[in-house]
Amino acid sequence: MTLATVAVSEWRIFVSDVVVLQYVGFENKGAVREYTFTLRGSGGASSEYFVTIANDAFVAHRVRYQDAPEICSLRLHREFASQTDHPPSTRFCVTDTELADYKAAHTPKTKPGASAQREDNEF
Repeated sequence: MTLATVAVSEWRIFVSDVVVLQYVGFENKGAVREYTFTLRGSGGASSEYFVTIANDAFVAHRVRYQDAPEICSLRLHREFASQTDHPPSTRFCVTDTELADYKAAHTPKTKPGASAQREDNEF
C-alpha cells in the first residue's frame, strides 16, 4: 500500500503512530563518549536514551567522530526493532563488532583492476 492509496482516516492513524528519535548531543565521561537521544512519541511523551562508545575506539581509528551519532542512532533503531515496545533499558554500548560492521559497510570498495590501471597511466 502506498501513501497515495491510503484513505484519509487511515492516514491520520498512520501519522499519529510516528515516533521521532532526535540526537541531542554528547558528553565525554571518562573512558567513553556518551551520546544522548530523545524519543518523542505521538502523544507528546518523550524519553531519553544514552549510547556510549569507548574513547579508545576513536583513538585507534575504529570510528570517526563525525560518524558516531549515526552509529549510535543505528544501534537504537536495532534495539527498537527487536522489541514490541520500548527497550527495557535506556543505556546501551556500541560494541567493537558493531563498529567494524559500520566501517566495512561505509568504506568505499575499490574496483578490480583500478590500481593496475593507475600504474599503467603513470608510465
